[in-house]
Amino acid sequence: MDAPGNVLIFDTTLRDGEQSPGASLSIPEKVKLARQLARLQVDVIEAGFPAASPDDLRAVQQVAEALSDLPNAPAICALARAVRADIDQAWEGVKFADHPRIHVFIATSDIHMRDKLRMDREQVLSQVRDMVAYAREYCEEIEFSPEDATRSDPQFLHEVIAAAVKAGASVINVPDTVGYMTPGEFGDLIRGIVKNVPDIERTIISVHCHDDLGMATANTLAGLLAGARQAEVTINGIGERAGNAALEEVVMALRTREDAYRLHTTVDPSQIARASRLVCNLTGIPVQVNKAIVGANAFAHEAGIHQDGLLKHRSTYEIMRPEDVGLSESRLVLGKHSGRHALRERLAQMGYELDPERLEAAFDRFKELGDKKREVTDADLEALIADLFYRPREVYRLVDLQVVAGRSGMPTATVKLSGPDGEEHIRAAVGAGPVDATYRAIDAIVPASARLLEYDVHAITSGIDAQGEVSVRTTNGTRVFRGYGADTDIIVASAKAYLSALNRLLTSKDWRKDEQTVSG
Repeated sequence: MDAPGNVLIFDTTLRDGEQSPGASLSIPEKVKLARQLARLQVDVIEAGFPAASPDDLRAVQQVAEALSDLPNAPAICALARAVRADIDQAWEGVKFADHPRIHVFIATSDIHMRDKLRMDREQVLSQVRDMVAYAREYCEEIEFSPEDATRSDPQFLHEVIAAAVKAGASVINVPDTVGYMTPGEFGDLIRGIVKNVPDIERTIISVHCHDDLGMATANTLAGLLAGARQAEVTINGIGERAGNAALEEVVMALRTREDAYRLHTTVDPSQIARASRLVCNLTGIPVQVNKAIVGANAFAHEAGIHQDGLLKHRSTYEIMRPEDVGLSESRLVLGKHSGRHALRERLAQMGYELDPERLEAAFDRFKELGDKKREVTDADLEALIADLFYRPREVYRLVDLQVVAGRSGMPTATVKLSGPDGEEHIRAAVGAGPVDATYRAIDAIVPASARLLEYDVHAITSGIDAQGEVSVRTTNGTRVFRGYGADTDIIVASAKAYLSALNRLLTSKDWRKDEQTVSG
């Protein structure tokens, strides 16, 4: 068992979080996010499910290798079904990590065993004993999860967990796979495991809660109060269906209410806002404005009584400070004397270490932005970095855009794109509005058929000169592709976001396969 009172934070954004529809990440994007999770000082990163695909295996390997040279690097974990082939693949993924972990799971609820596994209880018990022992031959740290634990028969659940502990599991994870339980029930379930499973004190009990009924964070905290000492979470609470318990909510609840929980984590909360924004940029999934901790309104106060109290003393209406989670108001004021050194220093303070080539590209955009804005804030710099470096390979690139709009005329957009052959393509189109016209003009050039599913726009900072940030989700009928763009001109940002999504489609395996079929 870990030190009393310390809760390990197991981040599964790269695995469970990536299972959000449309949130698929490339390998370089996973490595970027893993580095930020390391800065956040999470204890464990579940980097993927290597048996799911060769790409997933490579992603886990590259995350393990990328973080292996860091001091106090997080454990790198790979998920595996309770079958030998999966466990072999999981080990191939994490074997170069300084601190490898294999996470083995099998369903234990009657409905899952009967309708999914087609196995009886004795077969499941036998599989748990054999596969946990098999995984233990690879490394010391083995986590075991009885999938759908909260709908399993408690007595059988205790038997399965006892078998896993005896076979060598060092972490027992209790997942509320479908977000079924209430906090009181979940706390009782954990207490029952502590009381009834022999030698459970030799392990760390973990909790993994889904948010189908909106209780993932409450259930996680109830599990920790009942004796669990690891919380499985994702940034922004993303994940399958309604998502998972949100890292920022669990960490800040323990930090803010240490008097109630008497528990703590080693997470650096000042990195939370940056991690949240990075996940938004990489996945294209925005955070709702009223989201706890990281939403745009989390520290906003409009009511007069609240504002009056806040001005007299912050603690009247703020139980934590925005600076605690990295939402500082520090600014880099731009002017004609601002240079590369100032930019490099500020980016380094924000956690971005850029090589000379990337710094030069960032500086060019920095100057371009400085010509349009009176001040460039940290939020502007975050958007600039995301727009520059988190884009897919550009098959088509926006060169120029001109839009005519207004109530009396027909909205028209003329787009100039640079194509894969370096040739420039110009098309004009009429639409229902300037964004629609722009997208129609782009569609006339880019040979990719995609339907727009979602279009989201918001200002990054306040003021009339604020940058606009646009994220879109498109589909080719089988997969969802996201795009992101930022610019002081919202139509330009919209064009960048749409092109980003189309470029993801054009560089995807689905597209290459379709092209081979057509050409063959």
